[in-house]
Amino acid sequence: MTTIFKSYDLWDLVQYGYELPKTKIDALEKDLTEKQAATLKRNRMNDARALGIIQGVVSDTISPRIANEETAKGAWEVLQQDYRGDTKMRKVILQSLRRDFEYTRMRENELLKDYFFRLFDVVNKMKTYGEELPNERVV
Repeated sequence: MTTIFKSYDLWDLVQYGYELPKTKIDALEKDLTEKQAATLKRNRMNDARALGIIQGVVSDTISPRIANEETAKGAWEVLQQDYRGDTKMRKVILQSLRRDFEYTRMRENELLKDYFFRLFDVVNKMKTYGEELPNERVV
C-alpha cells in the first residue's frame, strides 16, 4: 500500500496527516487567506483520496475497524496496530521469524521454486515487521 500512496504522492499525508488551522471549522473560510484556503482544500481532497484507497483495498472483515476513521492517517494507524502490533508483540514475532529464517532448509523431494517461495515468504514477513534484511544475508 505504501507503494500506491507514493505513486499518487500521498505517502507523507498518510504517514503524518495534515494540520487544520486553529480556527473553528465554521469560520474557516472567513479567517483564511486565499492561499491557505486552497492548501486546506487540496489537503482535504488528497486525504479523502488516500482514505478512499485504504477503504477500497481492505477486506470486508477489516473494513469495520476503520469505518469510523475520518482521516487517512487515522485509518493507517489502525491498520498498523492491527497488523504490526505494539513494540513488544513485533519483537516476539520477529524473533520467531528469525528462527524460521535461520532454520529453513530445502526438503527432500521439494522443488527449488517451492523452497524459494517458502524462504521469501518468511523474508517478506520479516521486512513487514521492520527487519532490516540485506540481500546478501538472504543469499
